[in-house]
Order: sequence, then structure tokens, then C-alpha cells
Amino acid sequence: MSLISVQSLGITLGGPLLSNLNVTVHKGDRIGVVAANGRGKSTFLRCLAGLLDPTEGQCRFARQARASLMLQDPEAALLSLPVRDVVLAELPAETRAWEGWRADVALEAMAVRAAAWDRPLGELSGGWQRMVLLARAWLTEPEILLMDEPTNHLDLQRIGQLQRWMAALPKDTAVLVASHDRAFLDAVTNRTLFLRRDASVDFALPYTTARASLDEMDAATGRRHQTALREADRLRRQAAKLHNIGVNSGSDLLTVKTRQLKDRAERIETAARPAHREMSAGRIRLADGGTDAKVLLAMNEVRVAAPGGVPLFATGKLWVHPGDRVVLLGRNGAGKSRLLDLVARVVRGEAREGFRCNPSVVPGICDQALSHLRPDETLNQTVEKRFGMGPDRLRALLAGAGFPLERQSQPVSALSSGQRARLAMLLLRLEQPNFYLLDEPTNHLDIEGQEALEAELTRGEAACLLVSHDRRFVRNVGNRFWLIERGRLVETDTPDAFFAAAMEERPPISHTPRRAPGIAADPPGC
Repeated sequence: MSLISVQSLGITLGGPLLSNLNVTVHKGDRIGVVAANGRGKSTFLRCLAGLLDPTEGQCRFARQARASLMLQDPEAALLSLPVRDVVLAELPAETRAWEGWRADVALEAMAVRAAAWDRPLGELSGGWQRMVLLARAWLTEPEILLMDEPTNHLDLQRIGQLQRWMAALPKDTAVLVASHDRAFLDAVTNRTLFLRRDASVDFALPYTTARASLDEMDAATGRRHQTALREADRLRRQAAKLHNIGVNSGSDLLTVKTRQLKDRAERIETAARPAHREMSAGRIRLADGGTDAKVLLAMNEVRVAAPGGVPLFATGKLWVHPGDRVVLLGRNGAGKSRLLDLVARVVRGEAREGFRCNPSVVPGICDQALSHLRPDETLNQTVEKRFGMGPDRLRALLAGAGFPLERQSQPVSALSSGQRARLAMLLLRLEQPNFYLLDEPTNHLDIEGQEALEAELTRGEAACLLVSHDRRFVRNVGNRFWLIERGRLVETDTPDAFFAAAMEERPPISHTPRRAPGIAADPPGC
């Protein structure tokens, strides 16, 4: 049974985002919604949630079908509210007094501890804010659950919790997930909708296999387009020959035939559809500074401690060579970011016991908060102050990174998260490093950007030390893996065992059955 029928949907916001979109959502569908940053994923979900009217077309809902949207980020007005009130606000005001237990149940299902329920939402970490937003969206148990980038800011444990929670949803609940997390999409979806401005494509497949099918379809379309253009060119050349013969002989028949051939060529050219080419949000490129050194960084029994001095782990003897792409693995709080911070200090010239850094190292450092970007600076100032270059070169660089001329004088604070990530990648390239230190580099990058970053990191001899919760990115980029385990930093062959253990660390979160006030939930184990 269909829950939503999207018919000839078109959305224009400043410019055309989508047109002539037709898709049907059935009970039990698990649909991944995929597109580059700024290509309409969030806007499409807002249309389905009834928060935005489409420019053209319509969304028809089955009788009494309800859709609820998990926002990508909390609205500013919610940040000062207590967590429980944020969830409770989803209920009608007249029912909150006697149905408040629903908020408790929803928060418990997301493993949000009761001690946090009275705290303002803005005091929680980004990951916990997302779990609260999910509890809010699921509060009334809608027939259609819409989720906008649900894994942003989540660690592996909470991604595993989220995957188990989604697997336990009622089988007839339809879920649409907009996400750039490829491994997550493969785990939780059975359909993939690729949003495109003119011709969106829907496959009854999870992301990876759907992407392969999409690439094959685009390649076939491209081949048909080239064949059609060659046929049109042949007809035009034939028409030109007949025209010359007709002029010399005065034959009206040949003149008519010439016109027919030209008309046929025009119809072929008009009908021929070129292969889809994504309007790039800006190419991500990195520079390989190069070095003749055999060892860029050496560590000898470095002791890593928490900010308060509590010991976390020791490194043993480890080295980083040119071409090494080392991934740091460890649970939250194990000390991954602490080690990255220590290494960053050393490669910038600070002396630290147990470290030895080659003088030829040129670091490229990017933390997950993108703290090297100043919100008050314009894009032009951000690049010009660091590297000093002429205006023509500056405009060309920013345009190549996906920032058109009219946006280059805007402040960094006006950029979306994805755009800030691309600006950070541009700054990295201009530094021409031979040793990258990257903390969650794929945060906010769309799939196109992730694939471009993977290609850049793996093509040269630059070394990399990185932390990431993106399983697909880690597997595609890493060629060495260091695991923090039992107070030691040890090398392991693959990240697979760590990923599996980390995602199963918390017990499965089941859906608590509806209950009225005063009726206790079943105790654990029942």
C-alpha cells in the first residue's frame, strides 16, 4: 500500500533544485535519499513533512498517514529549552499533561539518560542533540519517518545503536533517510533515490549496488547520446551533398529530400539526452608537498594523558613513513584526539619527549571543528591573509572550490557546514603539506566530496594520520591502522574487528511499548 505519491514535484529556491519528480513511498520502504550538498535533500524532506510547499506538483498522502521529520540541526529556539520539553513540544498542548510519559519513553529508547532531561538542549554534544531530535520525531510513532543526516556527530557506538533501533521499527513504517554515510545507507535501506534537478532516479537497491547501477545507466545514456549525434551528423552531411546536387540539377525532389534529412537530424539532436553530469559543488584537490625523508615521525613510548593528567595509553615504538595513511582507532575518550593534538604540536616545532619529527615535514592540519577558519573573515580574506596572492588567482581558486564570485565576499559564518569543509580542504591544498593530520575530515562532506578526498589522499606519497568514524572512508583510505587497546597503542591489520566490537558495545535498544501513566515498563530482560 502506498503512503505517499509524489507527482511532478518541482522546487525552486533561488534557483531550480528539482523538477518533474515522481516517486511513490510504500509501507515498509527504507529509502536512502542521495544528492550532493545543496541539491535539495533537506528541502525535499521538508516538503514531505508539510513544512514547505513545492513550487509545482504535489505530494498525496494516504488517508490518516502522518509524516514526521528528524531535523538535521536543532532550531535556534530549541537550544535553550530543557531536553524533555523539546521532545514534549511535539504533542498537542492540551494533551501534554497526561501524555508526558511518551516523552520519557522516547528519550529512554534513545538511551538519553534522565540526568540530562532537565538540561538545555544546547548544552548537549552534537551527537546527543541528534538522539533527542530523533526521540522528538518518533514521539507520535508516525507512519512515515523522515531523517535528515541522522549520523552526523555520532560515534560508532551510537551509529550501531541507531542501526539496531531502525531494524526494530515496525515493519510497515516507511523511512526516508538523507545521508552521506555510505556504510550506514547500505545497512539501513532497501531503496535509493538519487535526486537530480531534471531526472531523479529510483532503484530498489541499497546505496552501493544502486550507485553501480546508476553509473551503468549514465554510461549507457552517454553511449546512446554519442551514437545519436553521430547519426545526426551523418544525415547533415548527406543533406549537404544532396543540396549541392539539387542546386546544380534544379531538382525539386532533391530539395525536398534535403529538407527532410535536415529535419530528421534536428529531431535526433533534440531527443538525444546526454549522460548526467553532476553540477559540481567544487572539486576537492590536495597538494603533495613531497619529501625525500624515509621517516617523517617517530614515537618512542610517548605517554598520552587526559587534560586532567589521567594516563590514557602509551604508544610503544611507532613510525610514519611517506605514503603511510594511518588511521587511529579507539573508543570515545580513549585519547585519539589527544594524540593528534600532541603530534600537531610536534610537527609545528614544539619539542616533546618521545617524539622525533623530520625537519622536512610540512604539516596540513584540519580538526573536526574547523577551528582554523575565522567566522568573521570573508572567503577572500581567509585565503589572501594566509597565502597572499593576486585577485585574479584568488577568484579562480575559490571558484574552483565551488564558491562563485558573488559569494566570495561573504563571511565564513554564512557558509553551510559542507561549504566550510570544502574551504578547509582548499586551505590544506594551498599549504602543500607532505603530512596530513585530519580529525573527522568527512564531517559535512557530501558523497562526491568524500570520494574526491579519498582519491586525493591515495594518489600521492604524502603521509596521513587521521581519525574518522566513517567506516567506508577508513577502509578506502587507510593502509595502516593503530588501535588504542588496554592502555597501549598497537598496530592491527584491518579495522573490521574494531568496527564490529564498537558498534555492538551497547545493548540493542528496543522499542518500548506504549503504556499509560502509572503502568510500569517491563524490567530489563523481560
